[in-house]
Amino acid sequence: MAEDDRPRRPRRDEPRRGDRHRPDRDGKPQRSGGSLEKRSDRPFKPRRSDDSGRPSREGDRPRRSPDRRPRPDGPRFERRERPAPEPEPVFPDVDADIEPKMLDRVARRELTALDKDDAEFVASHLVMTARVIDDDPARALEHAQAAGHKGSRIAVVRETVGIAAYQTGDFALALRELRTHRRLSGSNANLPMMVDCERGLGRPDKAIELAHSVDPATLDTAVRVELAIALSGARLDKGQPDKALLELQIPELNPQMAYRYSPALFDAYAVVLDELGRTDEAATWGERANVAAEALEQAYAPDDGVVVDDALDPSVSDDEPAGEPGESE
Repeated sequence: MAEDDRPRRPRRDEPRRGDRHRPDRDGKPQRSGGSLEKRSDRPFKPRRSDDSGRPSREGDRPRRSPDRRPRPDGPRFERRERPAPEPEPVFPDVDADIEPKMLDRVARRELTALDKDDAEFVASHLVMTARVIDDDPARALEHAQAAGHKGSRIAVVRETVGIAAYQTGDFALALRELRTHRRLSGSNANLPMMVDCERGLGRPDKAIELAHSVDPATLDTAVRVELAIALSGARLDKGQPDKALLELQIPELNPQMAYRYSPALFDAYAVVLDELGRTDEAATWGERANVAAEALEQAYAPDDGVVVDDALDPSVSDDEPAGEPGESE
């Protein structure tokens, strides 16, 4: 190959193949790589900085001051004063002859969860509640609430408060306390009273729902009878006297026997009969309720069955055996 035919290597001061020339602002051509020197024709725009001296960009969030404590004179600073301590409650006086040991033994056993002083305090007020509840329900409620101040986790205390509130007509308080007693003890003994509280609050539908939430067969006889009476009253509240009568037609509705629950059951049956316009039958059952109450007052053991067949039902002859009750207590 001749020397003139060889590819000629470009000199360093000459542009290489493929380089594109572009004029600069003065019209002189320059390489695409540009100059390494800072271009003086581009105005310098410094980056803003925040209060801490660090550079920031346009749109960045302002940085908080390192001292994040609120200033006393700032708009968000509010000086709060400590609430004043609640005054010590004033408890009703207990009669001088009241002693803690007068409380029922079963109830005293529940109070062993408290220390000695609190247990004696609670027991004394529970005894006072039982003493005055028939004559002065409002005073009884005060003593029950005093006991609840130091024995709020004891089932018998919450039960006592609920019963006292029921006697005063405070059905909302009674229902709340009886629910708590039911949760603490697992007992349905006060279910009829709870149903009556729902009635007192003007909620017969809830009363019926509550009454049906428990199988009657699992209840004691007296509780089952009281529940039937309360359920019958809820049916009357809804204007359903026929259903109210059916609620009372239970085995314990026995005119030949008198038990502790019999006077109330007979009387409730008389009320429903009168509501249905069956006045003669209502009068008969009303009389049976009175006779049963008198018989129980004269009995030495009110919880035992007392045969009062002739007095309660004239149609029963002397030589006919008195029927067995549906279930004894």
